[in-house]
Amino acid sequence: MSSSPSAPLASSLDDPERAEGLRRMKRLATGLFLLAAAVFLACVLVGEDAGAWVGYVRATAEASMVGALADWFAVTALFRHPLRIPIPHTAIIPRKKDQIGASLGTFVQENFLTRGVVEDKLATVDVPGRLGGFLAAPGRAERLAADAAVALTGVTDLLRDDDVQDAVAGLVDRKLHETPAAPVLARVLELVVDGDRHQEVLSAALRYLARFLEDNRVVFRAQLGDASPAWVPDWVDDRVFDRVFAGVQSFLDEVGADRHHELRRVYDARLRVYVHALRTDPDTAARVEAFKKELLEHPAVRTWSSSLWTNAKTAFLAAAADPDSELRARVAGLVRDAARLLQTDPRVRERVQRQSVRVAGYLVDRFAGELADVVGATVARWDTEETSRRIELQVGRDLQFIRINGTVVGGLAGLVIYTVAQLLG
Repeated sequence: MSSSPSAPLASSLDDPERAEGLRRMKRLATGLFLLAAAVFLACVLVGEDAGAWVGYVRATAEASMVGALADWFAVTALFRHPLRIPIPHTAIIPRKKDQIGASLGTFVQENFLTRGVVEDKLATVDVPGRLGGFLAAPGRAERLAADAAVALTGVTDLLRDDDVQDAVAGLVDRKLHETPAAPVLARVLELVVDGDRHQEVLSAALRYLARFLEDNRVVFRAQLGDASPAWVPDWVDDRVFDRVFAGVQSFLDEVGADRHHELRRVYDARLRVYVHALRTDPDTAARVEAFKKELLEHPAVRTWSSSLWTNAKTAFLAAAADPDSELRARVAGLVRDAARLLQTDPRVRERVQRQSVRVAGYLVDRFAGELADVVGATVARWDTEETSRRIELQVGRDLQFIRINGTVVGGLAGLVIYTVAQLLG
């Protein structure tokens, strides 16, 4: 006999107290039958010469035995063959176990797993209030944040890094290639120009250029000396260089200090023209697109896109493992905010209540049949004899009352019938 199907059944239904109650009721029912049999035997031995009352008592005892035997047969036939004799239409539960399971599943589906029943029940339940109370329990937000981190960490562990890395790199590469560069660049430059940031960039570039020239003054002077004719004295080269160098530095300082300098105006106008060309000129857009393609094909860019998943995963796992990380703090904060809204915000509460009813109704409509099949399939997997014994353990004590009632009612019926027969005789 297979033990695996019956093990869960045994663990859920075994009850020593219930088993003892069943045995006690069986002894009581059997005792009443034996009592009726003893009374009947006594009446047979005494005979009718002892008085008319013997007939009444004998009829009562005889009918009690018949009723007790009939109900014993009926109750026993539910679970097994009476006296192990394979009488037709006995051992009903073992023979009909699968049909009973299927019928039970159908009964549950038609009477409990219906949209109307579920919606009526949820209408009496404060779903957002209960959910909000659950989330607002002390320490719940932190525990849920930790559980979410553990769950997401487990998900990342299940994924193969090579596959995910290739998928992420391919997605980024495809999106970058599919996105036209000219409109994006035009929009970025528009934001820069509208915020006057391009002038700040120019000022920073001028300051950097001035420092670069000053830091490399000796180099530039040496270059001039190399290019100057040999017959030109060094003091002439020095004077020429100093004047030119000072002029360049002065010009850079002048442009950097004057926000309305002509060079700045020309720079602004040309940048605006270029933005317009990015939006309207196909040749300009094509050159930007070609540059973008060349940039994306560069090995350094490909290496960067391939490392996105690894870097993101490493950062995420580090944050998930740290109880004091910003990630956990944000998740816990979201949980607390959700609890507060579920308990206090009327619009959120109404929406959650409505959606919970809608979702529950959908789930019932979608999965009621599958749940009913689960009931039938589960019962079908149960061991036949074990199932019969367990069901008898659950309801057998009440069924023994049928035997007791049969004994008592049978005796009373026999007494009434015998009495009527005597009155008519």
